[in-house]
Amino acid sequence: MDQNQSEFPAITPTAKNGEERFTFQGGDLGCQLKDFWSWYASDLVGNTLRGCLAEFIVAKALGCVGGVRTEWDACDVKTRAGIKIEVKSAAYIQSWRQARPSKISFGIAPTQGWNADTNDYSRHAVRQAEIYIFCLLGHQDQASINPLELSQWDFLVVPTWVLNQSAPKQKRITLGSLTKLEHRRVDFGGLQEAVDWAASFSPVCSSS
Repeated sequence: MDQNQSEFPAITPTAKNGEERFTFQGGDLGCQLKDFWSWYASDLVGNTLRGCLAEFIVAKALGCVGGVRTEWDACDVKTRAGIKIEVKSAAYIQSWRQARPSKISFGIAPTQGWNADTNDYSRHAVRQAEIYIFCLLGHQDQASINPLELSQWDFLVVPTWVLNQSAPKQKRITLGSLTKLEHRRVDFGGLQEAVDWAASFSPVCSSS
């Protein structure tokens, strides 16, 4: 049956607490949502979940963890002041078998932003956020790596206009190239100050 798109507005998810039950035909199956979370989301060193974890860490540092993460949103984190932040992550140690530590690079390709409310993409590919935060899980000892120990992370904060000026069409950037740009490299405790710096440094954020 054909349905008008307006009949299916975007679903706003509600935060779960993990105690929700799996049921079948009204009967309790003896497992909870947190069992699924444990099964699905325990590999924090792997690329996929490490990226989501990095977004949470940044949002936590900036005091804007609230609501529920929007999948495929145009930006990863939005501060209380409305500043849009793109979060990228990389690590030397991966969850798969390695012959050597990974070389560090980050994706910086311009994209066509997606609007969850309208299910539309923007016409032109641009960098959607005003600030990029590159999250490096820099710990290189496999036996003791722990992404929840935030002292194992470094954060490089770069105003987006710096990327646009130095690498307007570039899709990836190495750690070495990144450190040659105007940036602030901080630990978890310094993230808020670095974002404030980037916001004041960027003409886009300063005028917003």
